[in-house]
Amino acid sequence: MSKNLVERDIAVNWHPYTQMQTDLPPIPIVKGEGSWLIAQDGTRYLDAISSWWVNLHGHNNPYIMKKLREQTSKLDHVIFSGFTHPQAIELSENLLEILPKEHQKIFYSDNGSTAVEVGIKMAIQYHYNQKNNRGTLIALKNGYHGDTFGSMSSGGRGIFSTPFENHLFNVEHIDVPTFGNEEKSLKKLKDIISSKNVYGFIFEPLLQGAAGMVIYSPKVLSKMIKYCKENDVISISDEVSTGFGRTGKFFAADYLTCKPDIICMSKGLTGGVMALGATSTTDKIYNAFLSNNKSKMFLHGHSYTGNPLACSVAIASLKLLHRQETWTKIKMIRKSHIDFIRENKNNNQILDIRNIGVILAITIKSDSNESYFNYLRDNIYDYFIKRKIILRPLGNVIYVMPPYCISSDELQLIYFTILELLKSLES
Repeated sequence: MSKNLVERDIAVNWHPYTQMQTDLPPIPIVKGEGSWLIAQDGTRYLDAISSWWVNLHGHNNPYIMKKLREQTSKLDHVIFSGFTHPQAIELSENLLEILPKEHQKIFYSDNGSTAVEVGIKMAIQYHYNQKNNRGTLIALKNGYHGDTFGSMSSGGRGIFSTPFENHLFNVEHIDVPTFGNEEKSLKKLKDIISSKNVYGFIFEPLLQGAAGMVIYSPKVLSKMIKYCKENDVISISDEVSTGFGRTGKFFAADYLTCKPDIICMSKGLTGGVMALGATSTTDKIYNAFLSNNKSKMFLHGHSYTGNPLACSVAIASLKLLHRQETWTKIKMIRKSHIDFIRENKNNNQILDIRNIGVILAITIKSDSNESYFNYLRDNIYDYFIKRKIILRPLGNVIYVMPPYCISSDELQLIYFTILELLKSLES
């Protein structure tokens, strides 16, 4: 008797962020249409989190798929050291049109974690090439920048990094400058810069995702970046999650009066179709690597750097992002979230409810201080899966980050199901 997809998967695959001994078997998905994913048995699941925040325009978007098919008939891949191709050039040109005007160069990798690794290494070597070795990185507490070692070192210390704690490099973590905590956090940053040899400051701008959708003000972040610039400390903005419209603008950097030196991108970069990372920076940093001495070059690369297929779908995604109808949908999603917040902010089961752009986050009251492993997490996840909605809680924090193609009716279905969950928790 032949095995089904689930049996075959369990026999060979090791899934991310999954306790393989106790978690439920994976759901086999065979097709995607817009906001929906379709399982092998025909069940349709509403993808309310854009499949880990990557999908911008809906699954199997016809325009993006058309451009991908066109590219497959031309060029699949070429080494990006010593060679180039039209798609990488066009994508960089298009990105630099929407990035802060101070940014002039793009370095490609293959995911968000590697985009951050590139940014950290650029900041370190920027100082090294000028014979100005600096050994300290500043980061925000509870941040998440990826799972490779540099990215993990710069992230918050806790469950994501505990087994590797003795192998991470030293980072000075400061409090997130949330409302009422701005001046304390800013002062701590200044104190560290004045007392240590700091090469960089890394942050998730305006929104800490994995920390529980923590939102803070662009005003204080601009002050932090400004102070860094005054002291030649490289500011590294991790826009892997916030880029490409998620905060209501192209980038979270668009809210800042002082722009970061390095911006890391992935997830929505390709509209959620293929793996691609990008790190943008200024000529000031780029020029520090120019020399007759080859040891000063940026000795970093990835096998699939600048992959033509990935670049082609990223170009297509950006073209869709430039359409007015896309921003009309983004505004609709944002307004719907705000309306939901206004109507339900006094719900007895809600500890906090907030939004930025298309992202809605709800902290549910809990008897536990646990965050990521909060006892409510699995119950909440299962509740929504049974109702054919994909919401992957961060502990007791529910968040909605839908693709921009989602309809008002589909949003209302999500809201209705959230309210039904809250009612069930009252008993």
